[in-house]
Amino acid sequence: MSSADEVQPDVVAAFKGGTYRFMGLELLVQPGALVPRAETEILGREAVAAAEAHGSTPFVIDCCCGSGNLGLAVAAKVPGAKVWATDLTDGCVTLARKNVQHLKLADRMRVFQGDLFASIKAENVDGTVDVIVCNPPYISTGKLESDRKTLLDHEPREAFDGGPYGLSIHQKVIREAPALLKTGGHLLFEFGLGQERQMKALFDRAKAFRDLRFVNNASGAPRVAVAIKQ
Repeated sequence: MSSADEVQPDVVAAFKGGTYRFMGLELLVQPGALVPRAETEILGREAVAAAEAHGSTPFVIDCCCGSGNLGLAVAAKVPGAKVWATDLTDGCVTLARKNVQHLKLADRMRVFQGDLFASIKAENVDGTVDVIVCNPPYISTGKLESDRKTLLDHEPREAFDGGPYGLSIHQKVIREAPALLKTGGHLLFEFGLGQERQMKALFDRAKAFRDLRFVNNASGAPRVAVAIKQ
């Protein structure tokens, strides 16, 4: 499986074809948004399981939604789920909205534009969210200017640049998510290879979550974090 921190040859093919399959769904792709990686299906499966654990009508937020792939997977596979997705850039929001229409899920999925949860917080939903799933950028700025520079040949910097250490967005989401989540609500992330120790430190420092666990990829490397609001 390939991940966002690797060059993926079929990214170019996806752009040429205009579609890409993710968790069995045919998604539209276009420049300005990350092409979903196969390894992100690990996070998708965990998000679906977390949503199902909250009953028949869970409320799910897909933060840093990109093409909308994670939120769409939850909406498609959990028929009673209400899903809100959010992203900062015009390209991602436009594409995510196109995918919602393409998969005929507009009755249960909305796409907002803003910095992380800024636009959603205006909806006054604090303490009502069951699941927040987030696949943020997690490559350090320095690596994008050196050995990972080729990632920017076809996809936007915003999809990859996670700040000086690659975890700037994770840190912000861990800080802001507790206000939105119910007690017992789930927060899930994808993160880069070798970042599990830093991820644990961020959760420990927040003191807002319990039962942190990591989910490994097929090679045995931790790639997804799952935690529950205290």
